[in-house]
Amino acid sequence: MSTPPNSKCTIYMTTVLILSCMKFVLATNFYRDFDILWGNGRGNILNNGKVLMLSLDEYSGSGIQSKRAYLYSRIDVQIKLVSGNSAGTVAAFYAGSEGDNRDEIDIEFLGNVTGEPYTVHTNIYTKGKGDREQQFQLWFDPTTSFHNYTITWNPSMIAILVDGTPIRVFKNMESSGVPYINELPMKVYASLWNGDQWATRGGAIKTNWTEAPFITWLRNYKARGCVWMNGQSACNSRSSKAINHDWYKQRELDLKGNELLKLVKRRHMVYDYCNDFNRFPHGVPQECHLNTPI
Repeated sequence: MSTPPNSKCTIYMTTVLILSCMKFVLATNFYRDFDILWGNGRGNILNNGKVLMLSLDEYSGSGIQSKRAYLYSRIDVQIKLVSGNSAGTVAAFYAGSEGDNRDEIDIEFLGNVTGEPYTVHTNIYTKGKGDREQQFQLWFDPTTSFHNYTITWNPSMIAILVDGTPIRVFKNMESSGVPYINELPMKVYASLWNGDQWATRGGAIKTNWTEAPFITWLRNYKARGCVWMNGQSACNSRSSKAINHDWYKQRELDLKGNELLKLVKRRHMVYDYCNDFNRFPHGVPQECHLNTPI
């Protein structure tokens, strides 16, 4: 039996409404969710859209950009990093806006000399200003299997997690004069590129191009978030289901999460901008003085 025209219209509008509220991207499909941004063939989507391969050689790296932009989201992806001697390489997974006054939430994996731990370099840009780097050494080998990396961003806080363990939290401190990411929509990016000017031991160890091509793998990408459509966030609507989700409502870590965060900082943090008094001789940034985990 054919569907009446009015019913077709209703079905279509209901589908659009569901997508605009965007509570979950159900399954990984890199064909559907991303565009290959650069690399001239060095980025490849495989296995019917389920797997992404990024590669780097002496001529170029590669990168992708999500088709959707969000104003608040929880983003998960599983990554297997460059194995062997990866010194000089940088694999990045981050959310970012466009323009000079960009906002970004950065996770960058700094390559290592064989046998040394990978360093996770994190940074948070607000209104075009970064300088909020924190670095951690991973407590496992991220090259032998996939591990899950998460960015949670809501009106109250930003959290970065590794296999469910929080390694960094940046709270909304606008009431104390610290800018927060809450105005510009951000897309999701992943890339693999040559950063041997700074990535490994401050640039002392250069990329060994005889080891190329270097390869990073991504799978199981999921985005739960407030899609940016027609100049506004879907979560501006009171009917949006996303605003009832735990990731959106979370104002701070729970007791277990705070204990894990303290443990990671104590055992695995290797750099914190809030302790770099040589870099900030006139005083560290304001948020470093506030009684909140950052």
